[in-house]
Parts: sequence; C-alpha cells; structure tokens
Amino acid sequence: MPPYLGESAQTAESFFSSLDFSWVSEPTDLEKVLSYVQLHSPGNPAAKAAIDIALHDLHAKRLGVPVYQLFGLNPVDAPQSSYTIGIHPLEVVQSLLPNTDPFGLIKVKLGGDHDRDTIDLIRNYTDKPISVDVNQGWTQKEKALDEIYWLKERGIVYVEQPMPKETTKEMEWLSQHSPLPTIADEAVQRLSDLFELKNRFHGVNIKLMKCTGIREGYLMAKVAKSLGLKVMIGCMTESSCGIAAAAQLAPLADWVDLDGHFLLADDPFEGLGFENGVVHLSEQNGLGVFPKHLSWADQ
Repeated sequence: MPPYLGESAQTAESFFSSLDFSWVSEPTDLEKVLSYVQLHSPGNPAAKAAIDIALHDLHAKRLGVPVYQLFGLNPVDAPQSSYTIGIHPLEVVQSLLPNTDPFGLIKVKLGGDHDRDTIDLIRNYTDKPISVDVNQGWTQKEKALDEIYWLKERGIVYVEQPMPKETTKEMEWLSQHSPLPTIADEAVQRLSDLFELKNRFHGVNIKLMKCTGIREGYLMAKVAKSLGLKVMIGCMTESSCGIAAAAQLAPLADWVDLDGHFLLADDPFEGLGFENGVVHLSEQNGLGVFPKHLSWADQ
C-alpha cells in the first residue's frame, strides 16, 4: 500500500470492517458490488483493489476461465517486463546487473548524485532497452530537458514522472519538447485523471493499487489509448497475487513493469511464471495463483 496515498494495514482493516455485504445475493455481480465498494468511502484504493481482485478471481473460476478471458485478452500479446534498479552506490548497481539478464527491459531510478554514471555503467554491461523513473526528482524544466536529450543518446526508451506532479505547466512544456515519451506515475491515479493529463504526458503508468483494481485498470487502459496515450502496467512491491492481477491486463500495455514479487524475501503465493522476459500467466481458472499452503484441489 503506497504510503503517499495514506494507506496502511490499519486503514485497510478499518475499511473492510465498515463494509456490509449482507445485501449481496450474487458476489459475481461485479458492477453492483464494486460500485458499492467504491461509493462506500473515499480513498482506500489498495483495500478496494483487494476486493476487486478477489471478486474477479471468483467470477472467472465460476465461469471456468482465466481472468484475462473476461476481457477478451490473450497473454501472448503481453510485452516483456522490466527489472527495476533503485538508487544505489555504483558498486551495488554493479552487483545487481546479473539480475537483469532474464528481462527484456531495465528500469532505473534516477534522482541521486551519480545518475549519469549509473546509466553509463548499465549501458556498458548491456545494450538492452533502458527506461528511467525520476520519481518527480527534476524541478527545473530546462535542466530536465537537457537530461532527457542526454538519455536519448544512450538508448533510453521513456522517462517516467520527471517532474513533481504539481508542476503542470512546466510538465506540459517538457513533454512538448522532449525527444522521449514522458510517462505519468504520481500524477495519475484514477480514470478521471486521464483527461487532464493528455496534454502533459505521452503515457500513463496504471497500477491496480492506485486505481482500485482490475475493473478500473482495464477502463483506464482503454480510455488512455482512445486519448492517444501510451499505456504502462506497473506495480508496487507486491506478492505474486497482486502481480498476477495486473498481468491480466498486460496485453493492453505498451510497456510492463511487473517485478514487485521478485523483491520479496518470502512470496506467500505461487503459480505465476516467468518466461522469456514475460510474466507468464497459467491457463488455470481465475488469477492462476494460490497461497503456498494450499493446492489447486483446495481452490
């Protein structure tokens, strides 16, 4: 649960406890149930996403299909996922580089004291595509543009959230002049945000934990494309349950960043694969993942 959205285990527990599903006769009436969840209380996007994901899993299992088939999607259309390297000393970055080998794209967090040295170190290791995530770290639009031109010369694919989300006019100017696509992350959360962003960014990073789940994530991807925006499906640090949910929508994406479960010391779920750089969905019904202490027979 992203702290900047004000969520914690305690807020989620309080939200869940406040819900009353006694009126629900059919839990797979997703529109009716999820509309109630959305309107019940503002905020709580990750808690709402948990309910959304569980209901999509249940609905697909009852129908005997994977979740992605509910949306008419084919997992073979999903792009390769990126592997994220955070802001670290160069020697740590060097030690992490072998982890990127199975992935088709490398995502690098910028905003430290040695950004250019980090990019050069990675570029000397591999010629794979690289993307960068600045996490709102650049505050001067002219300086940001200089950095983007430098990054383009080194084969960078796109730049995620280069400036603070409040700098609307500066971000619009930067996107108009940028030789690389600019992708909104902190500046976008829900479906309604897209219409204000279409002139400020070239694309959006859709995360289920920000947008309340699969239902709205799907709508955001479709609307973003209709507005001419590129689509990225991203994640927080999540179990493979959360990653599997996001991966159901990966065929709609231009870029995928679904590596959060690789950062866990103990992922409580299993069933999600990884093959040829792609987060691999099984053909099992529902999400295709289950708690490690259960078998498919228990589902």
